[in-house]
Amino acid sequence: METTELIVHSKRFFGCGVLKMAEFKHRVRIANTDLKGEKHILVAMTKIKGVSVMYANMALALAKVSKTKKTGDLTDKEIEKIDTILKDPLAFNAPEWLLNRRKDYETGENMHLLNADLSLQKDNDVKRLKKIKSYRGLRHQWGLPVRGQRTKSNFRKQKGKGLAVKKRTTLKH
Repeated sequence: METTELIVHSKRFFGCGVLKMAEFKHRVRIANTDLKGEKHILVAMTKIKGVSVMYANMALALAKVSKTKKTGDLTDKEIEKIDTILKDPLAFNAPEWLLNRRKDYETGENMHLLNADLSLQKDNDVKRLKKIKSYRGLRHQWGLPVRGQRTKSNFRKQKGKGLAVKKRTTLKH
């Protein structure tokens, strides 16, 4: 990338000055996800599946990048540093309580999953629960709420007026 020198004439800079500007990137790729260059990096990182505001804040603090910096203004070194921190946060002494997969069922390790790995692992967990016929697995299988919510008035997608109307129309034929 070439840097270009611009002479800035603005009231904001109190006179003339020479400012070196790098080329602005409209799309930045971090963790196999394209992020918009116009947004602050903290907000843009939340578009990555598995990255919350807290996790993004931690990654930016470890990478020593300002969270208000625009994503398109990041240098290639900063992008690489953020990417490596997101993929292996424990190597940079990230707190374990911030990870989304603690004490993995198969390995017992603490890890943080992103994008497709997160979806795949979640699906495997639900399949395992269904296979061993646990209470949670059966609730998943039946399409009912798993976490103890009441079902008298909510979660009525299979019951109610819509189903009765369909039965009536089939009876008339």
